[in-house]
Amino acid sequence: MIGMKTRLLDKKLAAIRADPHSTREFILADAKDADMAFGVRAPGPRGYLARPGARPAQFSPEVWTREEYGYRNLPEFLDIIREVTHQGVVDILLMSAYVNEQLTIKEGLFADSPVTPAVRANDTTDVWAVRHGCYTREPSQPFRSAAIDHIQCGEIECARTTADFPGANLGLYSITFVNELAQDREALLWYKSFREEAERKQFRHFLEVFDPNVDSGIPPEKLGEFINDNIIRTLAGVPESGRPEFLKIVYHGPKAMEELAQYDPKLVVGILGGSAGTTYDAFKLIHDAQKYGARVALYGRKINHAEHQLAFIEMLRLITQGKLAPEEAVRAYHGVLQGKGITPHRPLAEDLLTTGQAMSYDGRATRRATVEIRNYSLARTKSETVGQAAGTDWPKHPDGTPDFAQMNSAQRLAYDQARLR
Repeated sequence: MIGMKTRLLDKKLAAIRADPHSTREFILADAKDADMAFGVRAPGPRGYLARPGARPAQFSPEVWTREEYGYRNLPEFLDIIREVTHQGVVDILLMSAYVNEQLTIKEGLFADSPVTPAVRANDTTDVWAVRHGCYTREPSQPFRSAAIDHIQCGEIECARTTADFPGANLGLYSITFVNELAQDREALLWYKSFREEAERKQFRHFLEVFDPNVDSGIPPEKLGEFINDNIIRTLAGVPESGRPEFLKIVYHGPKAMEELAQYDPKLVVGILGGSAGTTYDAFKLIHDAQKYGARVALYGRKINHAEHQLAFIEMLRLITQGKLAPEEAVRAYHGVLQGKGITPHRPLAEDLLTTGQAMSYDGRATRRATVEIRNYSLARTKSETVGQAAGTDWPKHPDGTPDFAQMNSAQRLAYDQARLR
């Protein structure tokens, strides 16, 4: 049973709410719910698996080109979710209701895990990113495929004699404000209905607020203010019993993040990852968001499209713990790939660039221009970095365990590369 037992997520939420300004507690989520958006492409391109998939996809070469059958199938996707869960580094694993049924309810994957299972509780039309479709170009419409009872127990109606459920008891609810009165009012009515049902059924949720998916008439530099005001206004009429556990929003920069994070210490703010981008994009985003008040990050495509998902997740955690800077983490990650004989998506020099990233599901909206990292002390070749790391020792306690307090950045990099190899 998953139920209401205390997990690492709950302990972190309590610590963050008790001391949001000085705590280093950070909640990391892997969003593996893309099958509610992308369909067949959701599991991502076939790549590294720490263990071979039990039932890998097999395609007829006379029908498909190599590029066409490059996506994982569902059994391979489930294998990756099992690996991430067993690793135990993320705090939340977000899934679709169907995947939750297979892994949480039927398999009991999370029964003795510190990882909290969660399910996407609605799928508004701006995430309907199917091939050849045009749904994402229309103003977002509210819609729910998943029922709360199906998420909690896999049936249309749960037996509610106990607070424990075999399925997940945490869900993501998504809303997209488009700055159009009738549209936004309708979205809020659907959220109100969900909130009230969730409270009656003791179902916890977190709230994802997307940027407008169509032209809203709001300048890009003002979207952070528009989103912040909508969040506070929406939740002002909701008592604690019906409020979300935390938020998931686009990172609009330091000023917008600090404004929202400083408003109410009980309101835990998190960011979404957006499109894949470079490795530096992902690492810099989580570093900067945390610096200015975010205490949660939910990465989907950034993790799912990584060459080695477990190492990528490990680097995210080390960054939030203050043990690696983003640039160091990129180099350490490439060191892991080299050690395992995995070809990276792009050379190290390119992976240390900041690129324009899409924050919508269909990948149309971009945010930033390309910026190169210059004159950085770690800007050396991959072979130089790995060679130095291999010969670098680090401070240790008398019992031989690493002394993180005494490590400099090069020593932390060497330690983490050696441990991950």
